[in-house]
Amino acid sequence: MTESINDIKLTSYSSKGGCGCKIGPADLSAVLRNLPPAKPDPNLLVGLDTSDDAGVYKLTDELALVQTLDFFTPIVDNPYDFGQIAAANAISDIYAMGGKPLTVLNIVAFPISTLDKRVLSEILRGAADKVAEAGATLVGGHSIDDKEPKFGLAVTGLVHPDKVRANAGAKPGDRLILTKPIGVGILTTSIKKDQLSPEETTRLTKVMATLNKTAAETMEPFDVHGCTDVTGFGLVGHALEMAKGSKVSVHIQKQNVPLLPRVRELAEQGFVPGGTKNNFAHVENDVTFADDIDQIDRYILCDAVTSGGLLIAVASEQAETLLEALKVKGVEASLIGEVTDERPGHIFVQ
Repeated sequence: MTESINDIKLTSYSSKGGCGCKIGPADLSAVLRNLPPAKPDPNLLVGLDTSDDAGVYKLTDELALVQTLDFFTPIVDNPYDFGQIAAANAISDIYAMGGKPLTVLNIVAFPISTLDKRVLSEILRGAADKVAEAGATLVGGHSIDDKEPKFGLAVTGLVHPDKVRANAGAKPGDRLILTKPIGVGILTTSIKKDQLSPEETTRLTKVMATLNKTAAETMEPFDVHGCTDVTGFGLVGHALEMAKGSKVSVHIQKQNVPLLPRVRELAEQGFVPGGTKNNFAHVENDVTFADDIDQIDRYILCDAVTSGGLLIAVASEQAETLLEALKVKGVEASLIGEVTDERPGHIFVQ
């Protein structure tokens, strides 16, 4: 009898040798510093220097390309949902830069001889539906036969050169808005340990599969100085990249940071992924936590996220208006902090 794809536990095919998350920032920096410096190009508006979400290359005075790539192993069991999440995650980098997605290429690694081919079909169908929702066009891709499934997209978008929302543009006085709750890494780890109910998994999947399209379009007319999407390095990790790139300090109010249901409970039970702990170790020397913030909350604030929300640095006088506009459009946005010049390149969590 052929096994139904609904009975396949897709996450059991992944991450047997690791967490399936990004290479940690410290290790990645060690690798990149050994590369020869890139040849200067005046048309490269955003490159490697500020650890931004995507590269931006100017074509004309009114047009620039935004390019990114992201892929990972399954974090949910439903293959259609996995395709949707992977697509939303990759496309998010375009939105974070202020761009509009144009074309995508699929990146596939799949154990074609041991896992039902219908699983791959469902992954691709899920991604295709999400790409269509984003208004982009699938133009091809590449696949290899591998022992564990991996999937993602290379995405190209367009942006006006004067409207790039880099992570290095935050200014003292800006306020910070986050457009999705955090805790994804802890909950996806809990899925692999059978700790979430079907209803909880559905809620988590919806958050991860939601495009940042509405948030990006809503912030477009506002005086947004910096933006990044919160993904593998966690809220504090990506805020730190913003602080260092912008030469500012970032202050986060912990009580205002939205969490997915049961994140604290499951973290206390030990379901904290290795990537999250690596994130904390990487940022620890650059963050001042208030004394009443315990280790569990510190891990949560550094939790590795898949397809997270946008972290937006907006002019203070426009922050409340932007927040309300986001909420009217159905975005789960929260004001979580502010930008100062108190100690450039540092994070304060209160």
